[in-house]
Amino acid sequence: MIRRVAARLRAAIGLRRRGARASGVVGVAFAQIRRAPRRTVLAVFAVALVVLSVTLLASLGVGVVAIGEDGLENANRDIWLSSDPIDPAASGTENPIGGAHEVTADLEAREDVSSASPIAMYEVYLGTDPEALERTSAVGVPQTHSGFDFQAGGGFEIEEEAAEEAMTEGEPTTEEVVLDPATADRLDASPGDTVYIATSRQSAPEYEFTVVGTSGYYSQYLGSEASAVPLPDLLAVAGTSGTDRSTFVTADAAPGEDPQAVAADIDDAYPEYDVRASDEQIGAMAEKRPLVLASGLTLVGLAVVGGVVLTVNLFALVASQQREELAALRAIGLSRWVLAGTIGAQGLVIGLLGGIVGLLATPALATGLNRVVIEVIGFERLLRTPLEVYVVGFVLAALVGTIVALVAGWRAGRYARIEHLGA
Repeated sequence: MIRRVAARLRAAIGLRRRGARASGVVGVAFAQIRRAPRRTVLAVFAVALVVLSVTLLASLGVGVVAIGEDGLENANRDIWLSSDPIDPAASGTENPIGGAHEVTADLEAREDVSSASPIAMYEVYLGTDPEALERTSAVGVPQTHSGFDFQAGGGFEIEEEAAEEAMTEGEPTTEEVVLDPATADRLDASPGDTVYIATSRQSAPEYEFTVVGTSGYYSQYLGSEASAVPLPDLLAVAGTSGTDRSTFVTADAAPGEDPQAVAADIDDAYPEYDVRASDEQIGAMAEKRPLVLASGLTLVGLAVVGGVVLTVNLFALVASQQREELAALRAIGLSRWVLAGTIGAQGLVIGLLGGIVGLLATPALATGLNRVVIEVIGFERLLRTPLEVYVVGFVLAALVGTIVALVAGWRAGRYARIEHLGA
């Protein structure tokens, strides 16, 4: 019994000593912070900049990976038919689906499909002067819709008779185009202006189109500037009206039908094509863009590694600037562990304050940079800030900052000498 009581007393005394030691470490740390307010403010500001660099660079990486997925999601189609190659930047010779309108009609005749439409993608020459054309992408679609989020003007609708004439005669009939905003700015073109579109420079003067609006709808999907053109007109310009070639045929499942099940049934009916539900198509497109994925992941990796390196340098500098104070504390008998704890506690406080400031500033700066990106290249929400981005920034500031500060304090305590008191 006596031994148990004695053991408990020793444990209680040990806890009190450890508590007193921890309280002393925190007290010394706050005294150091109050003693040098300018240094503290600069350190907090530096941590905030580190957090901002991490969150913004990571958000750019997330945006690079997600931007193509948004294009597919915004297309709001349940089922995608394609065939190799399915490169979204493919030229006209690589639109693999022949007789696209016939395939579309067959799909629309099914009871489990509510609607279907083909999409063609071609590389074209475009400009306001047929003698000064630039290479860009054009997407042929049956019509535009409200999801295009037009920045100026509006879209186009294709009359059935005009579509049939274009397909039969091989000549554009609607002759309207929706330009990417960046393309429109560069060409100084606005709704009502005339532009020339062709698959070769030589034939460009033959094909005049009227600009009806500007939108970056398909640019987000392709990852580069793209203009929307009535599908029959684009096929006529490309000289493929007869073969009726497209990149995709998309479809929506009828109300009450499971898109996955409908896609599986269509896949059985069309073994010559790759039939995927929307989610599967996103994965397929990602596989065709390894460089995009690699660049996005690289940006996220650089953000984390760069943030750690900056944090290490920052707290090493904070500890170095306190060599004289640490030497004085060492001279009165404080251990290296206490000195390390002092710097570590400072790191926690500075990291928390700097992290909060950096995280609070992230949404505003991301919004501002996104506005600049829209003006310069036309991409919307290139910088994405999901919860994970904020978690990475906060962990880097608080957890990594504290650990780095502890190590820096330990190393600084090792070299804290009495001779530094007069330095």
